[in-house]
Amino acid sequence: MPSIAPWWREKLLAWYDAHRRDLPWRSTRNPYPIWLSEIMLQQTRVAAVIEHYGQFLRRFPTIEKLAAARESSVLAAWSGLGYYRRARMLRTAAKIILREHKGKFPTTAAGLRNLPGIGRYTAAAIASIAFGEPVGVVDGNVERMLCRFAGKNVVCEELWATVNVLIDAKRPGDFNQAMMELGATVCTPQAPACLACPVVERCATRGELARSEKPAPQKKREIHFSLLCRGANGSGKVFLRQRPGNASLMAGMWELPEVAARNGASKPAFRLRHSITVTDYSVSVWRECAIPQAEGRWFAISKLKTIALTGLARKILSKAQML
Repeated sequence: MPSIAPWWREKLLAWYDAHRRDLPWRSTRNPYPIWLSEIMLQQTRVAAVIEHYGQFLRRFPTIEKLAAARESSVLAAWSGLGYYRRARMLRTAAKIILREHKGKFPTTAAGLRNLPGIGRYTAAAIASIAFGEPVGVVDGNVERMLCRFAGKNVVCEELWATVNVLIDAKRPGDFNQAMMELGATVCTPQAPACLACPVVERCATRGELARSEKPAPQKKREIHFSLLCRGANGSGKVFLRQRPGNASLMAGMWELPEVAARNGASKPAFRLRHSITVTDYSVSVWRECAIPQAEGRWFAISKLKTIALTGLARKILSKAQML
């Protein structure tokens, strides 16, 4: 790869300058919004991040505002993105930056990795984009693209060594974003658009590379929830329960009470589907007027946007036209 590095940089950056998507976090070199975007983009689709990114920054426009916010407020702003540990770590890191770094971000990947929630990839992305450090990144898109280019599955450390040889020292942030952009939009997991690829002429695969492992099969599960309401939507209330603080998933978040399957003639108010990691859920929602048996609280429907709801609760309440 060292011998083709100049050719790769020229081809890749020319393609990126002509075809890159206009994403909101690409218009700044401020490390705070860049950090926020990189944390949001972990295991989350770009379209979903765009929807939340602007709203989150309007609510917490500075790292000082984020550090001073209550955890419940941060979780409420994060609601719908999933993987809520990211939001908790984001707030914790903001406090550390203010307390130990006088509000200034570490300017190197090595320094950034000392902050909670920032791993090798995220540190390199922030350092290269915000501070111009010539350090490469390897995410799923970059890994797939380089393996296809080489015509074989390449081990992790070799991939990191490769990107650090290829990287353009004058434009490291643009180079890293170009690598990820090419993998996300052209060298896609299925049916890559090879004819649109700027480096296809030297690609060993020119298509999909055979997988060394089969992906884990999706599990299927049916779950049922009770939608307990009082009054009309405009002035009414809905009953929610809070997940335990020590729960392994979505600790402290608010959700509808889960109930046992109803084996009778009645039908649920509506059904929907929801996926979390390797499980596909078939969700039935039952409208009820009975006194709730579970522990929880009544919330005004008009205030639901400020509550730290789980993604599924948000989806159910949206379907019920309460959000």
